Amino acid sequence: MSDGYQCHPEHVIGDETQLRALFEPTHDLALRKCQSRLGVHAQAFIRRSPFLCIGTQTPKGKADVSPRGDPPGFVEILDAQTIAIPDRPGNNRLDTLSNIIANPAVGLLFVIPGFDDTLRLNGRARLSTDPALLNRMPVNGKLPKLAIVVQIDEVFLHCAKAFRRSQLWDPAARQERSELPSLMKFILDDIDSAPKDADEMRKLDEGLEQDYQASMY
Repeated sequence: MSDGYQCHPEHVIGDETQLRALFEPTHDLALRKCQSRLGVHAQAFIRRSPFLCIGTQTPKGKADVSPRGDPPGFVEILDAQTIAIPDRPGNNRLDTLSNIIANPAVGLLFVIPGFDDTLRLNGRARLSTDPALLNRMPVNGKLPKLAIVVQIDEVFLHCAKAFRRSQLWDPAARQERSELPSLMKFILDDIDSAPKDADEMRKLDEGLEQDYQASMY
């Protein structure tokens, strides 16, 4: 816990009995909607999705979540209980991949632009370099180095409330990117390494954009 805000012990929920006492009972449909395999609608959702977030854990239980994106349908449905996610070039921290080796439990959230509903999937992952699999995943003629193969334990559609509250797809709710520093300046400020000269900072931002274009795949 940080040196900042501290939760007062009397206000901390310490067990599931306390937690559930705060809420109405779970609706029967919310329980029954959870399936162990991909139905036709879940498969259609995945084929339309260009974006997902994958949650993993380190061996010590430290949580991590990472985005993955590609053209719609980039996730391969291998069968009703197995999917494969291509791993594209990134920053080579390899957080997600290292975590999977140590702890195969993963949680996925699939998003479709314009859809307020999301698809949630929980399962167990492995890393595969099978050429027959990777050859199914080219983009711009380039293959991924590996794929994350997920064996499905649970899959279900999540309701629209969060996306509607956030107005995520509402054009009127869009924010100007220029209202916050660039990614490069954000990072360099945090490590006290940002240049004072505006032209030098601009060149660094341009270099990052050029790197995006050169190393997307």
